[in-house]
Amino acid sequence: MASRLGTQLGEWRATGGVAQSLADRIRMLLLDGRITAGERLPSERSLAAELGRSRATIARAYELLEARGYVTRAHGSGTRAALPAQRIQPPIAADAGVIDFTIASVGSAPGLHAATVRALDRLAGMLGTPGYSLDGLPQLRERIAERYAARGLPTDPSQIVVTSGAMHALTVVLAAFGERGRPALVEQPSFPHAMDALRRTGHRLLPTPVAPAAHGAGTDGGRAGTDGEQAGGGWDASHLIDTLRAHRPALAYLIADFHNPTGATMPELERARLAAVARTTGTLLVVDETCAELDIDRGWTPRPFAAHGPAILIGSMSKIAWGGLRIGWIRTSSAEQTARLLAARPSIDLGTAMLEQCIAIELLDDMDALLERARERLSTGRSAVAAGLAAHLPEVAMPRVPGGLAAWVDLGGPWSTALSLAARDRGLLLPPGPRFAASGVLDRFTRIPISWEPEVTHEAMTRLGDAWRAVHAGERPDTTRLAASAVV
Repeated sequence: MASRLGTQLGEWRATGGVAQSLADRIRMLLLDGRITAGERLPSERSLAAELGRSRATIARAYELLEARGYVTRAHGSGTRAALPAQRIQPPIAADAGVIDFTIASVGSAPGLHAATVRALDRLAGMLGTPGYSLDGLPQLRERIAERYAARGLPTDPSQIVVTSGAMHALTVVLAAFGERGRPALVEQPSFPHAMDALRRTGHRLLPTPVAPAAHGAGTDGGRAGTDGEQAGGGWDASHLIDTLRAHRPALAYLIADFHNPTGATMPELERARLAAVARTTGTLLVVDETCAELDIDRGWTPRPFAAHGPAILIGSMSKIAWGGLRIGWIRTSSAEQTARLLAARPSIDLGTAMLEQCIAIELLDDMDALLERARERLSTGRSAVAAGLAAHLPEVAMPRVPGGLAAWVDLGGPWSTALSLAARDRGLLLPPGPRFAASGVLDRFTRIPISWEPEVTHEAMTRLGDAWRAVHAGERPDTTRLAASAVV
């Protein structure tokens, strides 16, 4: 039976010295949160058998980790992962020259300040109330419902529950509908923090693959057919449906529009088929739509997933207006679902901040301008990433990126973790591909955001090119300053 460490190592291949390469990979798993401090690691003998390596190689890797404080070893207790607190520094401040590519967000909207000023007048009229808003302000729920209707999904404001961002929305959904010990279907790759939330609530993850888009159309994003068929990449529909039928998971977490991180959009026919099968298996579909309207030049616009059958939808203002505006929402498919969410929520919080809701109302009144500004920013950023790859990593092709926040780049080999380590040495924080996997696979991919200003992207790609050349020259990374970071 495969150990958890063996599963997390996934597609690991030695680059340079085998023991040192293995030690580097285990260290990255620990710093990235995929192996936890205090977790017991396999014995030298069992890990050697699992990886097909000599026991001496495993012993040497553990020795290297122990010398740096990343494992502790005691007779009778085995080998356990550890964090050398005296060596781990906090993330370097932005003014120290670090570029944080773990963040994919378009930044604050130009009209945010003016919207905040106008929102103060709205807030003033509410100061005589208790100030709690379990389901959200009626005016905000009305505007969110109107947005769904404009996208082809009639929605009543009673179907909307306002939350403090998309991750908070998922937390509330899992509190209401999660079933500890039951399987949950997730895409692979997928949003890391969503998978973490599912694990924390006791779900066993069932991955289903989402392939990256085809190469060769990086600067204009390429175009899908008018019927919504993917021009390369996307979901393996057969695998997805077969997994649902075979395991009957309690719920499925999906990102059907501008999938994070591949950028794929699920075709309408696949949505309808999936919704029908989920009804037969009793699977609750939870669909993350935080990137749904970040269209650059996709060439077609699907309806929201719930137009094809019952599904809980999660949305957010963070990717459109500003990450600091903690406004998200849940759209339910029934009054019963809404009641369960509102019954579960008080154990988490008692409502979303009133001022931020008032700001969101003002911004939603000018949604077209917000989306146009996001489109321009993402289009410019996409071109900058494509130019950076061509200039600094010419062996690596730019994938199709018709929208969304990032490019899911195929490195051509299992170098993502090593590249992430080398990039950190050069002041560039870049999450490795396996961080987006339910297990330790996808080390040949990396996510590069297209949301940064061109001048920042230019400098970041220069550093990434330096890291790429260092990895292929066999340079050892400096791991004494690494710190785990979130992925946004």
